[in-house]
Parts: sequence; structure tokens; C-alpha cells
Amino acid sequence: MSSALQSPVIGYTLGDQAGIGPEVVAAALSSLTGIHARFVPMGSAIPCTPGIPTESTARAAWDQLEAAADSLRSGSIEAVVTAPICKENLQRLGFPFPGQTEFFASRLGVPRFAMCLTGKHLTVALCTTHLALENVPHALTTEQILSVANLLCSFLLSQGISHPRIAVAGLNPHNGEGGAFGSQEQSIISPAVEQLQKSLIGRASISGPCVPDCVYRDAVSGLYDGIVAPYHDQALIPLKLLDFDNAVNATLGLPRLRVSPDHGTAFSIAGRGIANPTSTIRAFRLAVKSAQ
Repeated sequence: MSSALQSPVIGYTLGDQAGIGPEVVAAALSSLTGIHARFVPMGSAIPCTPGIPTESTARAAWDQLEAAADSLRSGSIEAVVTAPICKENLQRLGFPFPGQTEFFASRLGVPRFAMCLTGKHLTVALCTTHLALENVPHALTTEQILSVANLLCSFLLSQGISHPRIAVAGLNPHNGEGGAFGSQEQSIISPAVEQLQKSLIGRASISGPCVPDCVYRDAVSGLYDGIVAPYHDQALIPLKLLDFDNAVNATLGLPRLRVSPDHGTAFSIAGRGIANPTSTIRAFRLAVKSAQ
């Protein structure tokens, strides 16, 4: 954290520069007048044609991610905002990670981490991310729920919520209906909730397992500050329905925060001047807040 008299240094990447990354970053930076921070690029712009990704744009995106990880590790920046990448093109180059979350966790040597999406209406943290749905029940563990819930609690506390109210969502329809539709609520999720209620007493309120088709509505109505979700689409469908233009992706568990807009490269509209920078603006603001 920076002292009150010192401007925090926030790094940023441009993502795949054939996408909308450069334009939403430029729009965000131009809107941050009066913000007490210094913004540092993690690489240079390269010649490219908007909407036409190439090996060169993918390579530049990877290089900037490596520079950002090095800067976070050394402490030369206090947070980083990363623009969207094209995972498919990066993986053709040998990028061995499913996404930026896993990349930064690996490069910074963090074994306990989580993907968190936070918008104006919902904040969700994921126990599993980019998995086939059929693999989720096997990947979901009590230990992972405990880890993600603790990381979410710390994040919410850092955002000024003094006693976060956290819901742990169930996995199956109707919370498994007493085992008729699945047993994970009883065997995996309930034990995690019971442990969290004891370990986080005085710091946070923990509820669960909460019926999946109601808990997101309850959070939007103000009953919860954050939700621990068992899998990707359960959380991201309601979040993107309500917060598509303003949600921010934050990697929890890193020693310094990495955030990004919660959208992709949008090659089809790149260079047309119609990309919405709201999510990127919120990402920069969150990065500054975390560093102060």
C-alpha cells in the first residue's frame, strides 16, 4: 500500500491489440483525471489492423503479461489492469494456462487463489472456473470452498465492508432436494459452511448452502455482499445479465491486485469507436483503491 503522500503506481497491459483493449484503456485513462495515481504501460503499442489478430498481436499480449507479472513480483507496481487477450491464439503459441487468472497465480507462486467478478449489483467468487460441466462435481471440494470463501471475505473487507455477508451457493437444483438430485450439498458444501461459520465468526456472516436459483436474486436485493459459487456459468450468467458493462474480474490471493474488464477482445467491433470502456474504468479505479 502507498503512503498518503505517495501516488500508487498502477501498471496496465493492452491485451491483444487487434481487439478493443487499446481503445478502452485509452478511454479509461483519459477519464481518470484527478485520480491520485501513476499509470505505467507494461509494453508498447505495435502496428496491427483492428479486428485482425495475428501471431504478432498474441505474442505482444503474452510479453506484456510477463512484464506485468515481473513488475508485480518486484513491487515496482502496486496493482495491474490487464486488457482482454485471445486465449485461443495465445495457446497456439504454447501459452499453458486457461486464462490470465491462472497465469498470474503461477507466475507469482500463489497456490490459493480465486477468480472474483464484481459489479454494481453482484460480487461472486468461483470455486471452479474453466471446466466442462461434467467435471465440476469431481473438482468441487470442501477445502476449495473454504479457500475461496476466505479470499472473498478478505476482498470484501478491503473494499470497506466491515462485516461481509457471504452466501455459499448450492450445486444442484433445489439444493439437491435432500439427496434426490445430488449429494454434494450434504457431503461437501455443508461441512464447509459449518467450518466457515466458526472460523469467520466476528469477521463475516456465512450462509449456505443456499438454493442456487434464489441466492443471486437475494444478493441483488441486499441480503448478501458476496456469493461463493461452485462453477463458472452459475455465477456469470446472472452477473453478466445485470453487470455486463461494469463488472470487473479480480484475481484474489495475489500479493498485489490484478484486475481486468469482464469482457473479451471483441474483434468484430475493434477500431470502430463503439466499445464501452465502463468496465475498464472500474478496473482502474479498483486497482487504485486497492493500492492506497
